[in-house]
Amino acid sequence: MITFEDVQNKTILAGLTYVGKNNEVVKQLQVYGKVVGFKKDIGIEILKHKGHESFNLPPDLGAIQPAPNGEYHLSSTGETVVNPDFISTWTIYEGNKHE
Repeated sequence: MITFEDVQNKTILAGLTYVGKNNEVVKQLQVYGKVVGFKKDIGIEILKHKGHESFNLPPDLGAIQPAPNGEYHLSSTGETVVNPDFISTWTIYEGNKHE
């Protein structure tokens, strides 16, 4: 199992799909940056690569896995992330406090 110490100060690429009440996709988001913090009540804090803003993923380290080497194209921004350390995919349903 991955621990915070495994991901701390490492690069993560996360894909998030937000789903509404009727199971429709409301929004899709891709973020990447350095993992800088973890709090069970707040989540996994990422310092985003651009703009130096932080973003919180839900507080589940079990959803993180090592990333296969390669280039990852972010359709939302057109950026390419090369060889991130970790990846994570999330489906977040309406009513969840971690947005």
